[in-house]
Amino acid sequence: MIKVRKSEERGFANHGWLQSRHTFSFANYYDPSFMGYSILRVINEDKIQGGTGFGTHAHRNMEIISYVVEGALQHKDSMGTKAVILPGEIQRMSAGTGIQHSEYNNHKDQKAHFLQIWIEPQNAELEPSYAQQSFKSQLDDDEFVLVASPSGQNDSVTIQQDIFIYACKTKLGSKKHYSCSKGRHIWIQLIKGNIEVDGQNLSEGDGAAIEGVEHLKLTWDKGAEFLLFDMP
Repeated sequence: MIKVRKSEERGFANHGWLQSRHTFSFANYYDPSFMGYSILRVINEDKIQGGTGFGTHAHRNMEIISYVVEGALQHKDSMGTKAVILPGEIQRMSAGTGIQHSEYNNHKDQKAHFLQIWIEPQNAELEPSYAQQSFKSQLDDDEFVLVASPSGQNDSVTIQQDIFIYACKTKLGSKKHYSCSKGRHIWIQLIKGNIEVDGQNLSEGDGAAIEGVEHLKLTWDKGAEFLLFDMP
């Protein structure tokens, strides 16, 4: 079964400095039909104006992934981490018992475009931790790139949950198959371009919830970019 979440049906918030699309219920946007999917709780597509950003705020008991599409994000947190997140990189922040952080776009003449993703952890009240890694060279190969996994296999970032996150950024049109283990849930979030998933067309910003299938056939156009989440 494949259920498409159309881009234009997502929640929308315009704060002036921030424009955000909410795949699932978030903040003032509430849709009881879209409270999350499996352990996936939030996918926000955020566009931040230059010279602005999120001030210091707190998180607890959540695995938070940031995936930058364009521009750059400057990150600071209560663990003493200071970093800049660029396209082709994955940031994972395990909030655990509690963490405070801020995210800013210091490029005054350029928007920062990124996906903010929240995943429920396998265990609560863990010690907070941070990881960041570049996959830019692998993403140039038009392949599924494993960017996060429970054990950090294939040099992916570790995450405190039974989830495998793949990124794909394509230069050429291509066809790929993805094998799904029994009982697993798949979510595909299309960031750019167009892809076809088992005959279902996805356009920029669309998402798709997939379950009860053994093999997925994906066909995409030149310039497509998407994330695939494989979850319990």
